[in-house]
Amino acid sequence: MPPKPPTPLFVASLGNPGPLYSRTLHSAAHVLLQELRGILTFPAFAVSRPLGKGLVSQNLANPDNPWCLWQSPSLMNTSGVALSAAWRHWSAAREREGARGVLVVLHDELEKGVGEVKVRTGGSARGHNGLKSIMQKIPQTPFVRIGIGIGRPESREPNDVAKHVLRKMTEWEESKIEGVAGEVVGILREVSEGKIRPEGVGKKGG
Repeated sequence: MPPKPPTPLFVASLGNPGPLYSRTLHSAAHVLLQELRGILTFPAFAVSRPLGKGLVSQNLANPDNPWCLWQSPSLMNTSGVALSAAWRHWSAAREREGARGVLVVLHDELEKGVGEVKVRTGGSARGHNGLKSIMQKIPQTPFVRIGIGIGRPESREPNDVAKHVLRKMTEWEESKIEGVAGEVVGILREVSEGKIRPEGVGKKGG
């Protein structure tokens, strides 16, 4: 039997748009996606109108790596609008080619230390507004979630948490987040090979 071809992946990063929110902790996933692009030697990001006006990078010349890297163009709390449009367009094209793709969402994770990685394959949004927005817009679509730790301030007051996630990263924080790109590539390969599978939204997973 010939080896099974890799599953196409739509790898979406959530955050807030630049330049105002560039390299803030809440946009840690965007920083990571940029680093992934470099490791994978994909082309520069470019705006794609069909894919929800997000920033897109994919190596169409390499059938062995059918991944699409997509950076959300919207504010975190409304992530689902652009992502749902982009996912529907991209996944429909894959199905016309006879393949079924998997959605992978990269997001910041308050409950983990800076640079720690957490993979979940189902479950609730756990208070993350970007994930909530996605689940509202594509409620029947299971997806793999990769959380990138940004740490939590000692105070649990909403205003203090907001100040924390919206501040610019320090050089150390940026280095820690960029430094997990190799680990995340390994996780993506496991998803593409079917070793990690998304579960239905609302089910316990990861």
